[in-house]
Amino acid sequence: MGDLSTDNLSDNVCFSLYTACNALIRAYRPLLEQYDLTYPQYLVMQSLWSDSETSLTALSKATKLDMGTLTPIVKRLELKLLLTRCIDPNDERKKVISLTTDGLAMKQSALQLKQKLLDKMSLSTGDIELLRRLCLGVIDDLS
Repeated sequence: MGDLSTDNLSDNVCFSLYTACNALIRAYRPLLEQYDLTYPQYLVMQSLWSDSETSLTALSKATKLDMGTLTPIVKRLELKLLLTRCIDPNDERKKVISLTTDGLAMKQSALQLKQKLLDKMSLSTGDIELLRRLCLGVIDDLS
């Protein structure tokens, strides 16, 4: 982790996580342009590809996006005809978010973007899995 008394910015774990996250999002940007998606929109679509019919609350939990951030993303994806928001037949106060045919159709090719990005990285499969688990641990510890 480095000497805690050092003043080098790059010795801070939070700086490393922040800059790595930004680098990943920048690397995704040109790949996502062909789908006319931003990275947060891609996260929502990934979640819906796993669970094609869900509530806004469940989508918020799955993506870790707060409702204030998520609602405009869902509205934009609806305008792009990738999902629909319909009244829940069990509770008219709630909306059910579902993929459209177009939203489902992009699943296979868009999910391949992850592999394209992994191919650019020099980390082994084991290191990538370790990094993923460590990041999830940080999220759990700080939530």
